[in-house]
Amino acid sequence: MLNVTTPPLSYFILGAFMNVGSLKFFYFSLTVILYILIIAANTSLIVVICVNRSLHEPMYMYLCSLFVNELYGSTGLFPSLLVQILSDVHTVSTPLCFLQIFCIHTYGSIEVSNLAVMSYDRYLAICCPLQYNTQMTSNNTAVLIMVMWAYSLAKFLIALSLNLRLRLCGNVLNSLYCQNYLVVMLACSSTKVNNVYGIFDIIMTIIVPTLIILFSYMKILKVCFYGSKQTRQKSLTTCTPQLVSLLNFSFGCCFEIFQSRFDTTGLPAALRIFLSLYFLMMQPLMNPILYGTQMSKIRGVYEHVLSSIMSCGCSKVSQSD
Repeated sequence: MLNVTTPPLSYFILGAFMNVGSLKFFYFSLTVILYILIIAANTSLIVVICVNRSLHEPMYMYLCSLFVNELYGSTGLFPSLLVQILSDVHTVSTPLCFLQIFCIHTYGSIEVSNLAVMSYDRYLAICCPLQYNTQMTSNNTAVLIMVMWAYSLAKFLIALSLNLRLRLCGNVLNSLYCQNYLVVMLACSSTKVNNVYGIFDIIMTIIVPTLIILFSYMKILKVCFYGSKQTRQKSLTTCTPQLVSLLNFSFGCCFEIFQSRFDTTGLPAALRIFLSLYFLMMQPLMNPILYGTQMSKIRGVYEHVLSSIMSCGCSKVSQSD
């Protein structure tokens, strides 16, 4: 019989870490470099968009929100991961574990919502150009971004509060970081309410944004199919980065959901680790590179800044001579 007076857990054990000996310093260095690249890439694009008035358009404001979310999500993972890589005992306190769960899950929700809003923005710009300026005003854009963030944060606060009331009869999480589903699986009290709310959360977080994305891109494809060559080229230029970002994020999320619910011990350990961290590592790094190189206005600003720096450097050299 279960002991109903079991005290609350003070820590969790992350059981997916392997003993790599002195190689931990090598992995630590690689992770630090990756985190610095993510911070530098996303921060530079946020600054470029905020500083340049020519980029103060709805699409770039949504991109700015996306880059802020990449910083938010990666910060929910990397500091904890760096500590665990150097540690011989892979434990995390219960408050920090739940904080990481909150950060990572809200990051995913905001990411999907942001991509859905961006797809709808492109739908209006390409399919309803006459209505675009009246619907996508600066005020409407700001409201959409705030609602998107507030809704995602508040929605998971409810799920987190339901988790906190559970009585847990174990503290080993077979993962490199804290995950909501794995914590719920440790419960020895009823999880019926959690499961019901989990279904609602999946519908609102995944299914509804996916329907918006599918509707938007089906309409855009229809315009591309019947439109002129110029319209087709413009549509492909603006939509390709969003589609690549969406597919990349979907792949990472699908594998992480699959791995947390099914036995994947048949896969090589290194592959499991890489894929479990994929959507939290590659998405924040790939998005700024993808949008920075593919969006002509952002690329133009970067080229202008680089040319200014080079010309300034050349003038200083000539003056010193």
